[in-house]
Amino acid sequence: MTPRDLPAPDPTETDTAELLALLTLRLTAGMGPRRIEALRRHFGTAQAALHAPPGLLRQVPGLDTRSVAALGDPKVTSQAQEQWRRAQHLGVTLLGRGLAGYPPALDALGDPPPVLWVRGPLPPLPVVPRALGVVGTRAASPHALGLTRQLCSDLARAGVVVVSGLARGVDTVAHEAAVAAGGQSIGVLGSAVDRIYPAENAALASRLTLISEYPLGTGPAQHHFPTRNRLIAALSAGTLVVEGEKKSGSLITAVHALECGRTVFAVPGRAGDPRAAGPHQLLRDGAVLTETAQDVLQELGWGLLPAPAQPDLPPDQSRVLQALGSPVTLDDLQGATHLSLPDLQTALVMLQLLGLADETGGRWTRR
Repeated sequence: MTPRDLPAPDPTETDTAELLALLTLRLTAGMGPRRIEALRRHFGTAQAALHAPPGLLRQVPGLDTRSVAALGDPKVTSQAQEQWRRAQHLGVTLLGRGLAGYPPALDALGDPPPVLWVRGPLPPLPVVPRALGVVGTRAASPHALGLTRQLCSDLARAGVVVVSGLARGVDTVAHEAAVAAGGQSIGVLGSAVDRIYPAENAALASRLTLISEYPLGTGPAQHHFPTRNRLIAALSAGTLVVEGEKKSGSLITAVHALECGRTVFAVPGRAGDPRAAGPHQLLRDGAVLTETAQDVLQELGWGLLPAPAQPDLPPDQSRVLQALGSPVTLDDLQGATHLSLPDLQTALVMLQLLGLADETGGRWTRR
């Protein structure tokens, strides 16, 4: 069955009709989130706004003559119905502002999207959700990727939803670590939920809940990504910046987080590294210095990190595993475990073979 074979939505269902009206407004030229919300509030519902005469529409603040003329175009109504059919065909959920299921967390924004396209199970996202946005540069250092992996794995074990943008680098590792630990992760896209970008993350995307404010079929565009960053910020109780230059998308997300009244976290990096410039500026401005998941849990009042289940290991391997937290060098581990270098290396190799440890850039972390 193709999308065109599916029936048109039944306008007799109140929520269905209102959602379709919001979708129609969303697809109407010149209708951004603020204008749509102004219409909805002025007339009570999006349906009433669509059927209002031009004279009454002109009384809505912020609505110009061109916008009024664009409302009610039958071509747009057909496009909205086609989007509805395609969503049903693809198993995509449409959520409308003011209707059941729309995340209350987005009320922190000045311009929440009138319609969201959601693929996958959406976790509860109340006004202050138990979720953390994790962002960083696409060209992250091995140290940053290792720390991101450990931190997001621990957050997932603590029941925190990891929210990111499915981009290469930090975003990808954040999502992978969360789902590998058995947690839930949300990918907020700068394209439609049926147009995964980058393409190599398609398999990873199938393990996430995907959210977009862009209609089905919309490809990625440069101006979409700064806009989607505000959703990452609003859907999270705080935003963690792992690495990023001073002028980067990660810093834009942090600014949105502050505008939403959220907490900003930052990972300190190596002095002089351009990738650490963004987090260091945030730290100077009062961001929470973050090296472990416990730093996040403590700041947000979310309790203690649950102790990981300890496998039955030989004494040397058990000692090394307990010493693994944030990325550490062999010298650090020798000092913590008091093992000889050959014994330490043997224990690390065995832990790596068991899938309990990872080595990146000469630093070791617990997997």
